[in-house]
Amino acid sequence: MADRNPFDELDELFDQMQRNMERATRMWESEALESTLPGAASMNVDLEDQSDAFVLTGDLPGFETDDIDVRVKDRTLHITAEHDESSEESEGEYVHRERRRTSVERSVPLPSPVDTEGVTASYNNGVLTVRLPKSEPDSDGTPIDVN
Repeated sequence: MADRNPFDELDELFDQMQRNMERATRMWESEALESTLPGAASMNVDLEDQSDAFVLTGDLPGFETDDIDVRVKDRTLHITAEHDESSEESEGEYVHRERRRTSVERSVPLPSPVDTEGVTASYNNGVLTVRLPKSEPDSDGTPIDVN
């Protein structure tokens, strides 16, 4: 009978735990959630690296400019859009009402720091465009006093 190595069993257990964690993580990814949450919509984005800025283009059809919130925090661009719709039809004794809330939330990590004061955003025909100027690195560095 061959000697059993307890570390082999531990390796197998850790591998199984890793597979379970990866499976659970995929469940919580935004695309998986969007398909299961009522009223949730998706937002496709492109992030282009131009020489002096990053330019994000995102599809947000059906929203108004006031519905959209764009923020930059900790080298991440956060976009949130919410829209409420309601309609009412009445014919004879029947009244038909519908209410619908659509929301989109997307966070896009930025590859390098940006000048948050110079960020601009525009919204036209359902397309959001955000221009994020790159911040200039301090070529001399930051002096640090030594005691």
